[in-house]
Amino acid sequence: MGFLEALLLLVAAALLGAAILVVVGSIYFDATNAEVPPEIEHPAKLRLVHALLIGTAVVGKILENLHICSQIQFVRYCQKGQKQGRDPKLFIKDMKFKHVPVRIYQPKTPSAGRRKGVIFFHGGGFMFGSIRSYDKICRYLSKESESVVVSVEYRLSPEHKYPAQLNDCLAATTQFLQSADDYGVDSNRVIVAGDSAGGNLAAVVCQTLVGRHGLAKVCAQILIYPALQAIDFNLPSYQQNQAVPFLFREKAVFYFLHYLNGEASLLEEVLQGCHVPADQRLRYRKWISADNIPKEFKARGYKPSVPIACDDEVYKELKNACMSEISPLVIEDAVVRKLPRTCIVTCEYDVLRDDGLLYKKRLEDNDVPVTWYHIINGFHGIISFFDKGWLTFPSGKQGLDNIVRFIQSL
Repeated sequence: MGFLEALLLLVAAALLGAAILVVVGSIYFDATNAEVPPEIEHPAKLRLVHALLIGTAVVGKILENLHICSQIQFVRYCQKGQKQGRDPKLFIKDMKFKHVPVRIYQPKTPSAGRRKGVIFFHGGGFMFGSIRSYDKICRYLSKESESVVVSVEYRLSPEHKYPAQLNDCLAATTQFLQSADDYGVDSNRVIVAGDSAGGNLAAVVCQTLVGRHGLAKVCAQILIYPALQAIDFNLPSYQQNQAVPFLFREKAVFYFLHYLNGEASLLEEVLQGCHVPADQRLRYRKWISADNIPKEFKARGYKPSVPIACDDEVYKELKNACMSEISPLVIEDAVVRKLPRTCIVTCEYDVLRDDGLLYKKRLEDNDVPVTWYHIINGFHGIISFFDKGWLTFPSGKQGLDNIVRFIQSL
């Protein structure tokens, strides 16, 4: 081997070593700053999965700096999931509802009558997730509840900002309600469902459709640890779980800002709450307040936040955050009273826990029947780990089975 070849190998080895050190160091830094309470199911396993996700993000950032691909593209690729595959119990088909890609799951077993239908919006902070990454969940829901499930591939931020995602979900839901008979579904037994960001979209779709005429009414909604407001990020659950994987408090704001604006330069201002005018904060206090959270959910600690004066420039930039299309928690009572029977799933160790609890109260106060499942040792995203081999979390499976039972009860 010549001197030049040896030098190139030495440089390559040094670069590889430096990259490994950067990845390991970043994973260590993030893992040591994350908080994993011992009461969480399999805390060591959660730390491991979180470290793997952070490692993926760090590698993506390195590739972005090398101008190979963006960090977002790399993370999406790693989370892509499986292609459409065969299933002995299901007919599975990829198609489009209007302009929106969907994947349809239909049970092969004979049915005495028309089946229930579930239209599902995946989570991922409006930025990640796909019909492929949620394939296992949708297969399970279809087979176990014997329902036709439609998984929606809505457009993602930051490439597409609000209202692109909502428009896609509304378009897909409208077409499904109109063409339910074509898939052996009773149009009066269609359920709208989603988790996390998808829970936000599901809630807004239901609120929007109660005022639509000429369409069958949505039978029920299923909101799985939904993100329901971008107004107050200092509620008890945001304080208690601010550094619990997989959704840190800052990340929750980061995702909302990309959904609204395509970037997150105002993150600190939103965390402080200076994006909401005093009059609107007072108006929404009857719905978004720690006073409406049961005492037992404040036992792990809560410090009331000191009101911050609104920054007019920040509000001007983010005024959509106070709209019900972004924060469905603030929709008027007249709409809430028309909403269908609801299933809400919350997790104790999740920043979004109180969003679900507050919406539960709003629905119950307006005589909307609510079925509530609280995963006491659960974290944000646990249902996605219902069937991950040695990375499975049993409480995720139990939560998904409770959702199946809710669908069966309709």
